[in-house]
Parts: sequence; C-alpha cells; structure tokens
Amino acid sequence: MEEVLNYIDGKWIAPQAVDFVDVVNPGTGELLTRTPLCGKADVDRAAAAASNALPAWRSTPAQDRIQFLFKLKALLEANLDEIARVITMECGKTFDESRGEMRRAIENVEVACGIPMMMKGEIFEDIAQGVDEILLRQPVGVCATIAPFNFPGMIPFWYLPYALACGNTYIIKPSEKVPLTMQIIFRLIDQIGLPEGVVNLVNGSKTAVDAILDHPTIRAITFVGSTATARYIYRRAAENGKRVQAQGGAKNPAVILPDADMDAAIRIIADSAFGCAGQRCLASSLAITIGEAHNTFLEGICESALNRKVGYGLDEGVQMGPVINLDSRKRIEELIDLGIKQGADPLVDGRDTLIQGYENGTYIRPTILSDLQPHHEIARTEIFGPVLGLIHLSSLDEAIRLINNGAYGNQASLFTSSGAAARRFRYSVEAGNIGINIGVAAPMAFFPFSGWKDSFFGDLHGQGADAVHFFTQEKVVVERWPKEWVRKF
Repeated sequence: MEEVLNYIDGKWIAPQAVDFVDVVNPGTGELLTRTPLCGKADVDRAAAAASNALPAWRSTPAQDRIQFLFKLKALLEANLDEIARVITMECGKTFDESRGEMRRAIENVEVACGIPMMMKGEIFEDIAQGVDEILLRQPVGVCATIAPFNFPGMIPFWYLPYALACGNTYIIKPSEKVPLTMQIIFRLIDQIGLPEGVVNLVNGSKTAVDAILDHPTIRAITFVGSTATARYIYRRAAENGKRVQAQGGAKNPAVILPDADMDAAIRIIADSAFGCAGQRCLASSLAITIGEAHNTFLEGICESALNRKVGYGLDEGVQMGPVINLDSRKRIEELIDLGIKQGADPLVDGRDTLIQGYENGTYIRPTILSDLQPHHEIARTEIFGPVLGLIHLSSLDEAIRLINNGAYGNQASLFTSSGAAARRFRYSVEAGNIGINIGVAAPMAFFPFSGWKDSFFGDLHGQGADAVHFFTQEKVVVERWPKEWVRKF
C-alpha cells in the first residue's frame, strides 16, 4: 500500500498527522492507501516554504519561469497513461475519461506558457507634458488550491501553471478521497528542477482547509466543490482579506426543441448526464423537452441509458464507472427515492446495481426520472450522480424562465436547428457556460471557466486571461521627469 506524503520545500515529508482516512478503489472495493489528515503544523510548514521561495521566484524573468512549464508539459505527456490509470483506480471514471482529463490539464500548461504576452502591462506616454503612466502586473504572493475529488488531475491545472508563470508560489491540497493522483504528478514536478518551496503539497480535510483559509501569508485561494462549501470558503477567506474564486454546484439543464437533430441530441445528452457517472460540474441532470420533442427524446434517452455499459473503468468497452464511495451512492439513491415519492416516474432505475466480478464496487446504473415538476426537490438539487430528470414544457420561453428561476448558473444547453432560438437562449439564460447543441460546454483553456449565481463565488474565474488577472496585482505608476533632465537625452 502506497504511503501518502506531503511535498514541502522541494522534499517528500512524512505528515504530522495522527488521523487517517481510507482511500478505496470505488470500482473494486480494494483499499488503495490512507490519506493523512494534516493540520495547522503541516500547512504552516508549507506556507513558510512558499513564503521563503517567493522573493527569488517573483524576480525570476517570466521567460525563465515558463521553461519549467515546458518541461512539465513534456513529462505529463510522457506519463499520461500512467496518471490516467491512477485517476481511474481512485476516482472511478473510465480510462478514456481519465486520459481526457489529463489532456485538459496539459492544455492549461500550454496556455500558461504564453505568460510573457498575457502578463505584459501597459504604458501611456505624455498623459500630461513630461508625465507618463504605466500599468504593471505583479504576483499576488503565496496562493493555494483546495481541489475536489472528481477531477483530481485537471482542476489544479486550471490554476497552478498560471500562478507559477505569473511569479507566485503555490500550495495544493487535494481531496482526501483521491490523494494518489497528486502524488504521481508531484513526482514529475520534482523532476523539473523548480527552486525549493515554489510548489508544495499538503494532504488533509477540513482542518487543513481551515488552516489554509486562516493563514496570514496565503494571499489567494481557489476552490471547486459543492455550493455549501464554496460559500463557506469564500466567506472565511474573504474575511481574512484573501483573494478568492470558489466554484460551486450546478444543475445544468438541457432544453430540446422539436427541430433538434434528435439522434445527436440523445447521444450528446446521454454522454453529458452519464459520463464520469454524472460526477462533474457540467453534467446535464435536467432535460427539458419542448412540445413534440418529448416522446421521441424520451424513448431514445431511455434506450441509451439501458444500453450503457457500466463497470470497472480499466476494463475494455466500459462506458461508465462507479460513483466515488458508499456515502455518495447512498445519497444519490436517497434522492432518487425522494423524487419517486414526490411523483417522478422511474422509467430507468439504476439503484441496487451489482456488477459481476466487482460486487464490492459502488455502482449505480444510469437512471431516468420522468414527469418531474419544477417544484420537486430533485428538479432543483444537484445530484452529482448518473441521474437525468425530465420536465416537459410547451415553449422555449417557459424553459428560459424555469432555468433563470433556479439557484444555479453553471451551464445551460439548447438543442435546436434554429439560429434565432439559439441566439435568444444564449442572450437570455442566466448561466456562465452555454452550450448550443453541446452537452458539456467545457471552455478551452484559453477561455475562462465561467459560472453565475450559486455556482460561483468571486469575480475572476479559472483558466486563461482570468487566471492571469487573478494571480496578479495591478500597479499603476505615474512618473514625471524634470524638463532639464529630459533635454539631456
């Protein structure tokens, strides 16, 4: 069983922890390792290392800083399959999904290598006679990511490469449910020759999180997870004067108009709802059919759910793996129970799933709940599992009102062949990521990963130019030189 260590000041260090939590392969039930639940002492040590490394790192030219990212990109690519296997073992997704996750991580490293262009400031000469004004971008300082379980390889890379390229030093706290992905990635980071203390890894759960939120030298924090936790992190970090971006939960409705390419819509929405076992913040969990689209879509989506191959993510041909653990499976099944009690019709019921040869895995098959009403709790609650609820409405305007009345604003999708309907939808819907005939509207690395309402707390988002602005502070310099000095040159 692999020991989980911290990585602090360029060294692998045994945590100062007395409590541990089991990490179980959700596909097999096998015990993989135990995560140390670190506390304030380990966070203090990592923060001190990052603080000590900051002056030299921020004064390193940007074009020199990104050379380390080029090396990291090459190592991530060379070890992509090995990392993907670890993600599948501890997270449960299929091997192809894990490979895709790491591809998106690498794309963010590629974009961050453009920091010499993205971070450059501005100068305006002669705002008055002999007076110039200059805008500079300088690093924020020590920064930290509190990462979720569902994308243990990708989500830290929404932030880490940009922060490093901008001259910040960094601490990553992975989810205690999936510590092994960062163990293997940090073994690669250890090979690229970064100065000691520039990047640090601390394991743990809430105690470590609170220590990060409260630490006086940590100046910026990023988070992805549930809305309740995002709100808590945003409030506590902001109260401590930190810069924060906290991505929360989602519902992600998909609206299907009668003029949609129905075969494509069914395939795309099924992949969105059931990919990664529904455990992603862009998973479609609510399908809204309009008018005549209902019957055709209903039949096709049920067939797709029934035919999806569920099993261990490292086995060939598997299309969907397990959910992360027993607690998650229980919560999802209880939400399905509640939906049925409130009047939903379980056209496809994925509860009580057993996969032959993997009886100890935490599996739920794809589930379709029809006849939902907007007031039903399961129509408003983030399920974070392979459950798709269906609501039928008579018009696109009704669908837009329903979406905008919801608490979340992460993603909304429309399936149609009408450009006018698409324009009205993207203009009117209150969500940060919009898909038109797209089921997972995941922005490329050079765009921000947006989110509105209870899906995001903060201002600047992860990825691209937003990440550069988040990890830098603007400094405006107004300078005048005496006329006689200027005339000398």
